[in-house]
Amino acid sequence: MTIIMICLFIATLMPMIAKVPLAWAMNKAGGYDNRNPREQQKSLSGFGARAKAAHENCFEALIMFTPGALAVLITNNAGHLTEYLAIAFVVSRFAYLLAYYADKHLLRSAFWGVGFISSLALLWLAIP
Repeated sequence: MTIIMICLFIATLMPMIAKVPLAWAMNKAGGYDNRNPREQQKSLSGFGARAKAAHENCFEALIMFTPGALAVLITNNAGHLTEYLAIAFVVSRFAYLLAYYADKHLLRSAFWGVGFISSLALLWLAIP
């Protein structure tokens, strides 16, 4: 149970972790525009555009992971398999970010798939 909660905590922080490379790219593109950051982000290209997309995808992944993690906890179905799935989700999401930043699209998609399947499997395992 503790491992799943730690993974949920990390997954919740992941959008902010992914914001760091985005902020770096924005700063490199003429300084971070804190008054209009979304307007500035629209003009990013290359690494900056990928960093923005990776940051946004972290929110989408969190929406997929959270119900499964909470469901296995609420239904008392947390066990070794669900812990491994939660860890697989977190590790695959960090790998996803690195692949996105490096512009390795096929690898990125593979890591996305691992995270997605892990999220679905958590939900499946919560069904009594």
